Amino acid sequence: MGLLDRIGRALRANINHLVGQAEDPEKILEQTVLDMQDDLIQLRQAAASAIATLKRTERQLSQAQSSADEWYRRAQLALSKGDENLAREALVRRKSYQETALAFATQLEQQNTIVANLKQNMRTLESKLAEAKTKKDMYIARARSAAATEKLHQVTSRYNPSGALGAFDRMEEKILQMEARAGALADIGGNELEQKFAALEAGGDIDTELAAMKAKIVAGNNQAQLPSARPSDPQKP
Repeated sequence: MGLLDRIGRALRANINHLVGQAEDPEKILEQTVLDMQDDLIQLRQAAASAIATLKRTERQLSQAQSSADEWYRRAQLALSKGDENLAREALVRRKSYQETALAFATQLEQQNTIVANLKQNMRTLESKLAEAKTKKDMYIARARSAAATEKLHQVTSRYNPSGALGAFDRMEEKILQMEARAGALADIGGNELEQKFAALEAGGDIDTELAAMKAKIVAGNNQAQLPSARPSDPQKP
C-alpha cells in the first residue's frame, strides 16, 4: 500500500541526513507523527465505512435469501392447491431473489477481503505510529546532539590557539613593562627622599662646625684684648 510505504520511508529516514538539510529535523519528526495520526484517522474512517457497507450487504443477502425461501414456500403452496401457473410464477420470483442473493454474496466476499485488508493496514499503521512516537524523542535527542556537535566543530575550527596564546603573551609583556615602570618611579621617589634627608643631615654637621669655628675665633679675640697682669705690691710689715 502506498500510504504504508511512505510511512515506512519516513521512519527509515537517516537523522544525520536531516541534520545536514536546511529543514529542522525536530519539526520534520513532529510533522511526520502528525501526518501518521491523520492517516490513521482516515484509515479508521475508511475501515468503518467498509464495515458498515459489509453489514448492509449481509442484511441485503439475508433478506434476498429469506425472500427466495418465502417464494419457494408459496410455490409449494400453490402447487399443493393445484395451481401450477401460480406455482410457476412463484418459482420465477424465487429465482430472481436467488440471483440477487448470489450477487450480494459475491459483493460480500469482496467486501470481506477489503475490510480484512483495511484492518490489517490499520493494525500495521497503529504499530508504526506507536513505534514512531517511541523513537521520536530519541531521534530528536540525536538531532539536537548532532547539531550541538556541529556547532562545536564550527566554533573550534574558528578558534586559533596560537593567536589566543599570543594575545596573552602580549598582555603579560605589557603588564611586566607597567610593573617595571612603577618600580622605577618608586625607586626614583625613594632616592630623592633619601637625598633630601642626607642633605639635611650634612647641613647640620656643617652648621655645628661653623659654630665651633666662630666660638674659637671669638675666644681668641677676647684673649688678645685682655691687659697684661702687673705684679702686686709687697705688703708692708
